[in-house]
Amino acid sequence: MDSPPLAAVSLVLLASFLLFFSFAQSSTIGVGYISKILEIQDRERALPSVQVAAARGVLQRLLPSHSSSFEFRIVSKEQCGGESCFIIKNHPSFTRRGAPQILISGVTGVEVLAGLHWYLKYWCGSHISWDKTGGVQLNSIPKLGSLPRLQDDGILVQRPVPWNYYQNAVTSSYSFAWWDWKRWEKEIDWMALQGINLPLAFTGQEAIWQKVFQKFNISKEDLDDFFGGPAFLAWSRMANLHRWGGPLPQSWFDQQLVLQKKILARMYELGMTPVLPAFSGNVPAALRNIFPSAKITRLGNWFSVRSDVRWCCTYLLDATDPLFIEIGRAFIEQQLTEYGSTSHIYNCDTFDENTPPVDDPEYISSLGGSIFEGMQSGDSNAVWLMQGWLFSYDPFWRPPQTKALLHSVPIGRLVVLDLFAEVKPIWNTSEQFYGVPYIWCMLHNFAGNLEMYGYLDSVASGPVEARTSENSTMVGVGMSMEGIEQNPVVYDLMSEMAFQQNKVDVKEWIDLYSARRYGRSVPTIQNAWNILYHTVYNCTDGAYDKNRDVIVAFPDVNPNLVSMLQGRHHTDVKLVSRRAALIKNTDSYEHPHLWYSTTEVVRALELFIAGGDELSGSSTYSYDLVDLTRQVLAKYANELFLKVIEAYRLKDSHGVAHQSQMFLDLVEDIDTLLACHEGFLLGPWLESAKQLAHDEEQQIQFEWNARTQITMWYDNTEVEASLLRDYGNKYWSGLLKDYYGPRAAIYFNFLTQSLENGHGFQLKAWRREWIKLTNKWQKSRKIFPVESNGNALNISRWLYHKYLGNPDTYDH
Repeated sequence: MDSPPLAAVSLVLLASFLLFFSFAQSSTIGVGYISKILEIQDRERALPSVQVAAARGVLQRLLPSHSSSFEFRIVSKEQCGGESCFIIKNHPSFTRRGAPQILISGVTGVEVLAGLHWYLKYWCGSHISWDKTGGVQLNSIPKLGSLPRLQDDGILVQRPVPWNYYQNAVTSSYSFAWWDWKRWEKEIDWMALQGINLPLAFTGQEAIWQKVFQKFNISKEDLDDFFGGPAFLAWSRMANLHRWGGPLPQSWFDQQLVLQKKILARMYELGMTPVLPAFSGNVPAALRNIFPSAKITRLGNWFSVRSDVRWCCTYLLDATDPLFIEIGRAFIEQQLTEYGSTSHIYNCDTFDENTPPVDDPEYISSLGGSIFEGMQSGDSNAVWLMQGWLFSYDPFWRPPQTKALLHSVPIGRLVVLDLFAEVKPIWNTSEQFYGVPYIWCMLHNFAGNLEMYGYLDSVASGPVEARTSENSTMVGVGMSMEGIEQNPVVYDLMSEMAFQQNKVDVKEWIDLYSARRYGRSVPTIQNAWNILYHTVYNCTDGAYDKNRDVIVAFPDVNPNLVSMLQGRHHTDVKLVSRRAALIKNTDSYEHPHLWYSTTEVVRALELFIAGGDELSGSSTYSYDLVDLTRQVLAKYANELFLKVIEAYRLKDSHGVAHQSQMFLDLVEDIDTLLACHEGFLLGPWLESAKQLAHDEEQQIQFEWNARTQITMWYDNTEVEASLLRDYGNKYWSGLLKDYYGPRAAIYFNFLTQSLENGHGFQLKAWRREWIKLTNKWQKSRKIFPVESNGNALNISRWLYHKYLGNPDTYDH
């Protein structure tokens, strides 16, 4: 029996969501502090006709079949009750054949498109995601001329706070490194539909720096040593490293600058406020010789194995030195010359992983003041946007030091990103950043790792609690993930919080989400999502979710030092699977993160498979099924590894051989599973890198950059692995079969040799072979598929029965 049309399902559930459409509460005191910059940006925004045209371009790319069904208009804040908003109404000519049916108005093109998305979501039951996470589900939208009507008065949805921020300083490398304009255009479309109006715009800044430093007599050769390679520019910009993966060819500078100009032009056309970079003090080594009296400090080692000066230990110009302001002004002015305009907001993170040399509050205040003066001298309306990550991890920043930095700039001219607020908020332990405006951000993802993970309840309530708290200085919400194109459910909910006045009932929201995502309501799938909401998407342990599953982050450890603790998860019904934890020691590693009952998630997978026949052909379902199957089997692999170690300790050669082979077979099987969806392929990452190259030499360099970022970087020696090994690990088909599997096989072979020869485990010999494999793989030119292959449902069923169908296989 067919399910009812999804539009009907949405309308039935819509009543429970009408609380969404209330007027905004009074602005926070923080919004008052930034009122001047908001007024300036409103005055300088693109003409309404330009914004409407840009918004219609997005509609044409998203839903060309219905482009005539919508009319867009730009309205004033006064028409929105004094705030930014979108208004959705039935078009006056709704009933006339061929005429527009829906009229969407907004303060900017972004609000207009957010309104379009809202209508498609809650009146048509559609879903919009990144292509790699399943793409768009638009099949539920009624045919042309039959769009659902709204209530007569329509709806008005206001932003509770002005800004919706997007990106992290390292997203530019983990996710955007190889993007061309085609991919950037899709991303800007996605941003606008999500209501994002404050994105970072970091592309192409090396070309600006090249021109700026030439004015200070820095040669091209000096800059070859300064800039990192294309996949490592984020860390080069943050003064963590230099030259690693470089030097950059001139064609890279030129093409990235052209790309940045296209990005900025489109953002401005849509009414966005792109955030440009500012000078943080990071300078080429050669500047010391040109300005010998300048206060230039050499920074310490950042994760290189042996403090190799070829790429570690960069140089920082003290912000109190007059040269700092001079360079800062030159950089701002050069951007204005190249781009022709600015939104007046600049990101600068001088102290992110670079602690000041002394903790005297007066000195820190002078540093902050000078950093801001460098911006302001180039743009009198400058506002400093700073990541607040340093306050969450560095004990240097005690209240006196934090206040000194935050109060070194006039109130309203510094905005802090509460970067990890969904897990470790700073606003509620710092007296609202000591009175300074801030943006509540969800960090969520580290290094672009692939892991089903999230804290939906915190996302659904945290921004509202912060905004409605006493003396709130909150001025925005944001998504500050290190890597995108994963966990679409988390980003769907978080982007919606930019327009939510009240906390969201996640249980109701999830039921509607699953129906929208797949285009129909399937009870077994809804039940599965309810399990996922209470398990993988309910991480309350406060741990950073760096994926350290054994497959993708194989232990560099003597097997005799692995500690195995057996704990149990409790539910209302029964005891469930054991949790084996791998404990850190001097030769060990970060143990895999497990915060939920694996038995419950296996049950969710059973339900996902059971409902699969009703969703055949759905890319969104295929992505989620592959991801969930991968999640379950990855945790099973962690258990298998412990069984290998256990057999080794018992001197059970047969057990080691049997369990090792099971592990290696599982790695190959997961690789086959991942090949079923393009969101889990290695090939596109490598091919996109090569496509930006202008010759064979650049192809080799760019591909090495791409391969190195996802395996072992920074540097290593023959027997010392990089401290950043597997930091950017990925569950990608091709990577498992070609690298992760062979690496595990080397380790297991050394276990077998140890038992056969009666000697201890040869840890250094294992490392030597592993590093040799890694170096060879990074230099390889092997080509991997860029298109998916295989039926996700059939392969998931097969793997479920092979590994999980036997109760003795997976501990319950």
